[in-house]
Amino acid sequence: MVISYGAIAGLIAAIAFLVLVLFMIPMLVHTSKALKEVNQTMQTTNKSIQELSTDVDGLMKQSSDLLDKTNDLLADVNSKMKTIDPVVKAAADLGESVSEINASSKKMAKRFNNARIGRGGVISSVLTAMLARRKRRRGEE
Repeated sequence: MVISYGAIAGLIAAIAFLVLVLFMIPMLVHTSKALKEVNQTMQTTNKSIQELSTDVDGLMKQSSDLLDKTNDLLADVNSKMKTIDPVVKAAADLGESVSEINASSKKMAKRFNNARIGRGGVISSVLTAMLARRKRRRGEE
């Protein structure tokens, strides 16, 4: 029984293929386990994304409601500010008037003080004139 070179080459190729398959089996098993883990991770991720999406939708609805309430409150505050505006303006005008009265009374007091001191008794002169007038009316001259 003589084996030809072609048969030897075929036998070597078959043995090499067998060795390759034997080494590939553990790698394929590990790859299969890794793909199962990746699949589980993807399912968990998809579930988490769905829950997160539901939560975000709820938050968006609450934010929208809060924004609507804030807009209503702002409109209410603006309308009340419009009604209070004349009161504030009147108070400002009143303050200005009081300030002007104070300035005028200070000026008058200063004039009165200057007239009494600087004119040598203007008040006593006025009082003397009033008393003289009274005596004349009574006929007491």
